[in-house]
Amino acid sequence: MRTDGERHRGWRSRRRAGRARGRRTPALVAVVAVIAASGLAGCGKPAEKTTPGATASAELAAQLDAAVTQVMKDFDIPGAVVGISVPGKVDYVKTFGVADRATGTPMRLDDHIRIGSLTKTFTGTAVLQLVDQKRIALSDPISKYVPGVPSGDKITLQMLGEMRSGLFTYDDDKQWQKSILTELPKGPSAGAVTAQQLLDVAFRHPLKFEPGTQYDYSNTNAVLLGMVVEKVSGLSLPDYLQQHIFTPLKLTRTSWPSDGNMPAPYAHGYTNQTVDGTVADATLWNPSWANAAGQLISTYADMKTWDVALGKGSLLSAETQKKRLEAKEVVPGNPAYKYGFAIIESHGWIGHTGVIFGYTSAVFSIPAQNATMTIFATSSILKPDKTPQAPAEHLAKVVSSIVTPDHVYSQ
Repeated sequence: MRTDGERHRGWRSRRRAGRARGRRTPALVAVVAVIAASGLAGCGKPAEKTTPGATASAELAAQLDAAVTQVMKDFDIPGAVVGISVPGKVDYVKTFGVADRATGTPMRLDDHIRIGSLTKTFTGTAVLQLVDQKRIALSDPISKYVPGVPSGDKITLQMLGEMRSGLFTYDDDKQWQKSILTELPKGPSAGAVTAQQLLDVAFRHPLKFEPGTQYDYSNTNAVLLGMVVEKVSGLSLPDYLQQHIFTPLKLTRTSWPSDGNMPAPYAHGYTNQTVDGTVADATLWNPSWANAAGQLISTYADMKTWDVALGKGSLLSAETQKKRLEAKEVVPGNPAYKYGFAIIESHGWIGHTGVIFGYTSAVFSIPAQNATMTIFATSSILKPDKTPQAPAEHLAKVVSSIVTPDHVYSQ
């Protein structure tokens, strides 16, 4: 969606672009310009306290409850899981609202959700593992692994991971947007989209700038990195992630879906990114269009585990993790928000956001403090009349402002 105060054309945030105006937030893009009211009612009521032994004072817990409830009301969020932990200060996690508007079933801590662009952190980690194995180098041009990429001899793997390739993001193609919004509501039976089909869309457009000179968030970059992992490892990307990331970390409830179906239990997700702007249940929309940029499904427990591993670089060498975290300013002169190799740094928080039809998420840590913040919201409903950020990012901002006022997540 556009979040620069101009127009909203799809679920891409472009607030101050790496060029001087409007940068794009790392939210997984959906597609069209729609601004619609949702009519979700009663969504902010806490469903359950999920950690009876949590160390949060009654006053602090009440502050968090009230802040989350207000954001859910303001942005029509039907359900959420909100967790923040700072050793010695707070260990808070609660579910809020409903997992299904039709039945009123409360949100559960073990509900599966689609994690959108958090998938990029897994794809990026896979690439960096191959770097550690000396099977590839970040200085390699993408043309070494994938033929037919415009300026592929100039675009390096590092540029792809840091969103500095200049490649057009396929999900900004208007013809593609119309096609995908017509197909996805068919649910699990919707046709799957291949990585090559996504590249074909992207490569119809010229580069936006000389590779390496600017920042511009593009899902095309992540798709290409996924193809590199497959070519070098000899495994499909889902199999590689399962063998080298999910299994070592015991992420038993994280998966790469082959169609639009969701593993049980799951929370329904709602969006107004539809052809006519009305709110729809997008739970079973096939996420294959997101590919290595956003196809994964997970749960709160798995994402909290990943939160820690991502921030500390548990699956990478210390040298590679250090390089990964050498984040660059998205807007020159503004150090508040930076992007590293498939990773965000915002006021000390390290991690990523995720957006896909129906779901948004924010998973961040402050490794030096062993602090984590893991947030899911079952909505990608745009509310540009207020502030057009992803719902989970609003929750991350208010929660961190209460618990870590010196480290307030923001864009």
